[in-house]
Amino acid sequence: MKKIFCIGEALIDFIPVQKQKTLKEVTCFERVAGGAPMNVAIAIAKYGGNSVMLSKIAHDHFGDYLMDVMEENDVDTSYIIRSDEGETGLAYVSVDGVGERSFSFYRKNAADLLLSPEEVEDEWFNGGDFLHFCSVDLVESPMKETHRKVIDAFRDIGGIVSFDLNVRLPLWPDEESCRQAIHDFLPLADIVKVSDEELPFVIGRNMEKAAIESLFVGNVKVVIYTKGSQGASIYLKNGEVYEDRGFKVTVSDTTGAGDAFMGGFLSELISLDITKGNLCKRIREHHQPLLSFANASGALTASVKGAIQEAPGKRHVLTLIAAQRASNESR
Repeated sequence: MKKIFCIGEALIDFIPVQKQKTLKEVTCFERVAGGAPMNVAIAIAKYGGNSVMLSKIAHDHFGDYLMDVMEENDVDTSYIIRSDEGETGLAYVSVDGVGERSFSFYRKNAADLLLSPEEVEDEWFNGGDFLHFCSVDLVESPMKETHRKVIDAFRDIGGIVSFDLNVRLPLWPDEESCRQAIHDFLPLADIVKVSDEELPFVIGRNMEKAAIESLFVGNVKVVIYTKGSQGASIYLKNGEVYEDRGFKVTVSDTTGAGDAFMGGFLSELISLDITKGNLCKRIREHHQPLLSFANASGALTASVKGAIQEAPGKRHVLTLIAAQRASNESR
């Protein structure tokens, strides 16, 4: 089975027990596994895909917990390097009345940032594999250079590269550093995911269509534009646009919803015998089921409290899709 390698951070999210409070006001937190690349890897595995986590994880109690969570969810952890250097990064999260989050991070000495290019072998990857990465671990570190090496390896073998911009400004020394890193890595991806909240920051303009078109630089062939409860769109480099209005659910916690969306999209996409040459063709042919599955994945994850490992599996996603289809047909 083709593999989807997810490179980057695995950390601990501390989710507030009390809702509608700021971090200053919260007195009790629940520990859950987090980090966007790891969340995507777990979602892919939940949906039956072959996901691999590529990172460095500390030899501490939190690191042990992260390994347990990934293994319990059938993520391949055999490429992870355990380290006595660094420690497991932490993120404290507050959730407002509509399930939206704010963050406070503690990861200046996080072990995942210490993964060096010399610790990764090009022979690990095959031409049919996918690579998924995000922007959090593109701060100046050995891990940033490891991203470059792994992306170059995928380019050489013809693998598909996916980039979720996943902007987390508190982790950067300033806004421009984050924006510059995103623009440096953007041309290296085949598929780019950006949210409606991130697009104005990254591009510096509010005209949606023009802003999205400006993301088609270098190797970028596909842009996935997510709009929360309003669904998502796929833009192809030739100007074609496909939309899906998403699913209405009662939001409990949006933590991991975007990652579940991306995990759902990639797990379905890799099953379509994708190559660089037919990527846009396959998406054009299957855009509706791809978007439906991804949107349903994100919606169901937002409807449950906590991180991605609490999210429903593939059967529940297909049930939600079938229920909406039946509702539409009965109108």
